[in-house]
This record gives sequence, structure tokens and C-alpha cells, in this order.
Amino acid sequence: MHTVVERELELGLLLTPERSIPVPARLVYRTDDPYAVHITFHIGSEAPVHWTFARELLVEGVLRPAGEGDVRIRPGSADGHAVIRLALRSPDGEALLQAPAAPVSAWLERTLRLVEPGKELEQVAFDEALSELLAVAPSDESSDGAA
Repeated sequence: MHTVVERELELGLLLTPERSIPVPARLVYRTDDPYAVHITFHIGSEAPVHWTFARELLVEGVLRPAGEGDVRIRPGSADGHAVIRLALRSPDGEALLQAPAAPVSAWLERTLRLVEPGKELEQVAFDEALSELLAVAPSDESSDGAA
């Protein structure tokens, strides 16, 4: 049995230092994928936008600037409130999002209580994964070369 920890919140998509637009999002952590956090952004497009990255990156990014490349996270402040800034880059473009630090930190703390750092490997079901990888696909008896 796996556990899922979810949190709905509103992020701000920063257009300029003074202007942002709200972006509803969902944070998801699953014990069957213990190294990752998942964020789904609902931006009014046909389908939501999904991002997955290391939970450890978010843990570090809440405290100090972290990440290189496609995902970078750093703490900050806006209007006197603690925030977490999330810079995302893909072939389709770049986005700088801002989330209130308190609900993100509370959600993250729940995931850390559920699966402590360094204990993630205990959650991975190697036997099940290996069985799936080694499963032999049923042969297609109708394609034995006979006509």
C-alpha cells in the first residue's frame, strides 16, 4: 500500500518584478516514487503541465539556492512574506513561479515524516519492478510463419 501526499495551492507566474498571474497547482508526493516530487500546473491549456524533479532539490531549495539546468529553486521574499521561487526551463520556454513558503514547507515536512531522507530506497519495490521487466510477453501464435 502506497501513500500519496497532495497539496493544492496557487503560485504566481512572474511576468515582471511587479506583475504576476495566478497559476493553480497541485504538489504530489507518492511513496512508490520516493525520490520525486510532482507538480501539476493548471494553466488553462488543453492539458495540465506536469513537472517532476528530485525531492532533495526542493528540500535544499527551501533553504538556499539549489539546482542547475532545467529546475532551479531558491527562497526569497515578496511583500514581506517568505516565498519559494521555482525557475523552470524546457524546449518550449522558461517560467519563473513563486509560491508561498509556509504551505510548501508544511507539505514538504509531511513527505519527510512519511519517508525520511536516506530511507527512500526502502520504499522501492525492486521485486515487483524486476518482475515487470523480466515478464515475457505472450507470443503471437498467429504469426508463426505458416500461411
